[in-house]
Amino acid sequence: MKSLHLAGPDDLARLMPLVAAFHAEQGYGTDAQHVQAALVPILDGQPHGAIWLIGPRKSPVGYVVVSFGWSIEFGGLDARVDELYIRPAVRRRGMGGEALHALSNGLRDSGVAALHLEIDRDDERLQGFYRRARFKPRERSVAMTRVF
Repeated sequence: MKSLHLAGPDDLARLMPLVAAFHAEQGYGTDAQHVQAALVPILDGQPHGAIWLIGPRKSPVGYVVVSFGWSIEFGGLDARVDELYIRPAVRRRGMGGEALHALSNGLRDSGVAALHLEIDRDDERLQGFYRRARFKPRERSVAMTRVF
């Protein structure tokens, strides 16, 4: 996919408004300082995550953030979609699905054994989007978090 670009330090100014829009839409309550502190290490090459811009590099319409881990269950390196966002004005045009497909193939080809994500249990539209992208719910699992 020509419209999926690995983001680097020079992309911070393009990412900040996209992340702010997603966090506002989700009601996360984060501020610019929090977002920047989370983005900069990844953009600088921190190996536990990566960010891709969706759309034209100079004026992206979205982004996807992936974090990496290790899973005995899945046999090695695994990844988690931390955030996937497409601007509301251009949603439902296939860009998110296309980006997710290209990303999944690239991660698989790089040795990632599984790609995970979390979504709201009540968001049936989003569940349908991810099912079309061949994600399946893990019926025996419940996502739990401990914040420090």
